[in-house]
Amino acid sequence: MANAVSVVGNAMAAVAIPWFVLQTTDSAARTGLTGAVGALGAVLAAFFGGPIVDRLGFKRTSVAADLVSAATVALIPLLFAAGYLAFWLLLVLVFLGAVLDAPGLSARQAMISELARIAGMPTEMANSADSAIPRLAQFVGPPLAGVLIAGFGALGVLWLDAATFVFSAALVATAVPSVRSPATDESADGRRGYLRELSEGLRFVWASPLLLSLVFLTTVGNFLDAPLQAVILPVYAEEVFGSAFALGGILGGFGAGALAGTLLFGAFGHRLPRRMTFLVCFVLVGPAAYLTLAMAPSLAVLVGVFAVLGVLAGPIEPISLTIFQERTPPEIRGRVLGATNALYFAAIPIGMALGGVVVEVAGLMPTLVGMGLVYLAVTLGMFFNPALREMDAVGNR
Repeated sequence: MANAVSVVGNAMAAVAIPWFVLQTTDSAARTGLTGAVGALGAVLAAFFGGPIVDRLGFKRTSVAADLVSAATVALIPLLFAAGYLAFWLLLVLVFLGAVLDAPGLSARQAMISELARIAGMPTEMANSADSAIPRLAQFVGPPLAGVLIAGFGALGVLWLDAATFVFSAALVATAVPSVRSPATDESADGRRGYLRELSEGLRFVWASPLLLSLVFLTTVGNFLDAPLQAVILPVYAEEVFGSAFALGGILGGFGAGALAGTLLFGAFGHRLPRRMTFLVCFVLVGPAAYLTLAMAPSLAVLVGVFAVLGVLAGPIEPISLTIFQERTPPEIRGRVLGATNALYFAAIPIGMALGGVVVEVAGLMPTLVGMGLVYLAVTLGMFFNPALREMDAVGNR
C-alpha cells in the first residue's frame, strides 16, 4: 500500500512538473533539461546511495526517501507563490527529489524477502505484487494527474503529490515491521569506509556469474527497450498511422497485458521453472515487439500483440528480483540492489539517445529489423549461458 501511494505520487509528479515547467517557461528545452536533471539524480543516487541504505536500514531509508520527496515537491509551489522560484532552484529541487527516490526503491526491494517470510508468502508472489505496482501506476498516475491539472492546475497537483509521499512515509513508519540487516550497526559506526562499501556491491555481483548474467541481460534489455517506447513508437505511430491515438493504444495494450501478466505470475509463478520461464519470456517480448512492428500490421493486430507481449513481460522482473534477494546477504543487499539499479537506469537515457540517432540515420524500418535481430541474438545466447542454470537451484522453493 505504501509503495503504491509513493509510486503513484512519482507518476503524478512526472506529469505535473514538466507541465509546470512548460507553462511557466514556455520552453521545450528547459522542460527537457528538467527531466534530464531528474534522471541524472536517480542514476547517481541508485549507485552511490547503496551503502546509505545498508547504514540507515531499509525501513528508515524508505521513510526518509518519501519525506525528502515530499519536501522537495512541496517547495516548488511554495517558492513559486512567494516569487523565489528561479529556474536553477527548480533544477536543484528536482535533482534533490530524485536523489533519494532510487535508494528508497532499493530499500523497499531489499525488505520484500524478509517481509514475505514473515507473512508466510512465496517470495515470487511478493515480488510480483511489488512489480505490479509500477504497472498500475502507469495507468492511474498520469491520467489522474491530467484530470487534476485540468481542475486544480499543476501547482495543486504538486501539493497533492507531496501529501502522497507523507502518507507513504507515515504508513511505512507505523505499519511495516523493521527489517534490520546484521551489519547495520557496524556500518553505522563507520568501521568500514564508505568507498569500500560502495565497491562491495559491484564486487559481489562481479563474483557471481548468475547475478552478473542477469545484470547484463537486464541492462541490455533496458538499453533496447527504452528507444522503442520513447522514440521508435512515437515515430512509428506518426509515419504509419498518422495518429497519437495509435501510440496510446499500443502502449495501453502493453501496459494492460503487463499488469495482468505480473498478477498471474504472482498467483502461479512460484510453481514454474524459473530459468525457462525467464528466458522464454525475455526472448519473446523484446525481439517480437520490434519484428512485429517491422511487418506493419493493422493497429488492432498491434494492440493485441503488444497486450500478449505485456503478459509475457510480467514474470521477468519478479524472477530476477527474487534471485537477487535470495543470493545477496541482507547486510549488503542495499548496495547490491543500488548498484544494479544504477546500471539499469543508466542504460535507459543512453538507449534513447542512440535509438533516436539510428532512426534518423538508417530510417524507421531498417532500425526495427536491425534492433529486433540484435535483441533476438542476445536473448537466444542466454540459453547457452551455463550460469543461468543455477536459477532453478536458488532459494527455498
